[in-house]
Amino acid sequence: MTSAAKRATFRALHESGCFVLPNPWDVGSAKLLQHLGFAALASSSAGFAWTTGKPDHVVTRDAIVAHLAALCAAVDLPVNADFESGFASDPAGVAESVKLALDAGVAGLSIEDLDEAGEFYDTPHALERLRAARAAVDGTGAVLVARTELMLADPEALTPAIDRLVAFADAGADCLFAPGVKRPEDIATMVRAVAPKPLNVLALDPAMTLAQLADLGVRRISVGGALARVALGALLTAAEAMRDGSFAAVAGGAPRDLLNGVFGASR
Repeated sequence: MTSAAKRATFRALHESGCFVLPNPWDVGSAKLLQHLGFAALASSSAGFAWTTGKPDHVVTRDAIVAHLAALCAAVDLPVNADFESGFASDPAGVAESVKLALDAGVAGLSIEDLDEAGEFYDTPHALERLRAARAAVDGTGAVLVARTELMLADPEALTPAIDRLVAFADAGADCLFAPGVKRPEDIATMVRAVAPKPLNVLALDPAMTLAQLADLGVRRISVGGALARVALGALLTAAEAMRDGSFAAVAGGAPRDLLNGVFGASR
């Protein structure tokens, strides 16, 4: 699929219903998720950072853009970029970064409201940065996601987070995202506040199902670095057992033939 076709498909997913947007951390995991039939994927800045042996938020823009290009080339699915804070504090720098992500083939991307030091931009500056991203996205068909980290810093900051999301929506964001919102009543309130724009929710409550989130009006559900943590957790458990003398934990795993089939092995 061309980038234009992927973007059209991705934009259509945001028009109605609710879909799961899983987060691969490399090309292999992206191909496995495509094999399972997901409609779209989203990158994970944390998941990718861990594959390079680094913590989140220290990987360079060039490395992230190369990673996004590899993901987009590997699958016939739309890819939404976890694009951190746009790798710039000034609006012009954000626009430049967004154009690089679009050139990599992404169907959508999110821009956060934190600076490199982890401090929140004041609302006027955050809006200037978002408008610059909007101008860079216009005409491409890609989906611009505006996200605030307020509820990750303070789980009770529902009202300030909603106020910021509403301002982002007015500034041209196509989709809104406040990772950290968790209670059903808070999610429903946020959905109503940003309507008719769609809301992305980070799955945090293991007891909450896709059907329940859909009933609350959520349009898309992502998991951030959770899949990468599950995979790395399995590696740690198996490796610890090996270190202690047992190889039982490496007797199973995904079938070799399945993996070779998904990855297109010739022998």
